[in-house]
Parts: sequence; C-alpha cells; structure tokens
Amino acid sequence: MSATVRAATPEDVPTLIELMRALAAFEDYLDDFRVDEQVLLNRAFGPSAQCQVFVAQWLSQIAGYAVVLEIPFTYDLRPTVLLKELYVADQCRSEGLGQALMQQVAVWARAKGAGRLKWDVMVGNHMATKFYERLGGVPDDKWLAYQMDSQTIENLAMGCW
Repeated sequence: MSATVRAATPEDVPTLIELMRALAAFEDYLDDFRVDEQVLLNRAFGPSAQCQVFVAQWLSQIAGYAVVLEIPFTYDLRPTVLLKELYVADQCRSEGLGQALMQQVAVWARAKGAGRLKWDVMVGNHMATKFYERLGGVPDDKWLAYQMDSQTIENLAMGCW
C-alpha cells in the first residue's frame, strides 16, 4: 500500500495540530509551542497565507505532513524553498510517507522555479540524516546556522548587546 499526498485543507487542521504537537515533543519545544487551530487556519489558509502544507495519508488517515516556505528573492532570481517541518507519525514510519512528502515538495518547488530546496536536521537525528541523504540531500558545510531568541532580538533592537 502506498501513501497519498495532497495539499492540506482547512478541514485537516485539527489533525495537523496533533502532529505538530508530536513534532514539538520530539524536538523538545512543546512548552513553547503556541500554534492553535485558528493560527494555523490564518497562516496556512488565510488570504495572506505564509506557507504551503502537504499531508500524507496512510490507511485513510493523515499520518504525516510537510510545511514549506518560499523565499522569493535570491541571488539568482530563483526562489529558495525552505522545508520548515516534515513529520511522520511514529507508527507509520518506514512506509514511504516521508519520501512521498518530499517528492510532493520537490514537485511544488519545481513549479515555483526554485533554484534550491533547503532544510535543517536536528543534531543527533541520525534517522533523518540517513533519510535525507538517501533522497540525495547533502549537508551544507558552507553555512553555519545562527539564531536569536526573542529576548536577544529585543536587546539588539534597543541597542543593548
């Protein structure tokens, strides 16, 4: 049996929230997780949607999802597609859902004329590393990821560093 992947719809939001919470637990940020159904409806399906969401169905249930963002302006005038989240429920792993989601993301990226597809892998997530490398992904050793939390942003904005 194979996975079915499609663009998410507003009706999928309750299940998506459950899966997003599961990812937040896995990646250890559940205490900071703030996405609720209304926020996801607005950000993914509202008039100013900020992302594209795909869902993978397995045995008639949504068992995985991918969230992608488009960065439209880049050095080569081709967008960069950023895979922000990819998650498959534990009990459905190794059934081809992740690969089917990645293929759909690639189809979407190609339709956008993307020059590249980028994503992050959590340090120590060796299963994800193997998965992405099997699909042809390679680590980007040219760039080192940096971030600022909200307090640091506030400090910098106020000139306090």
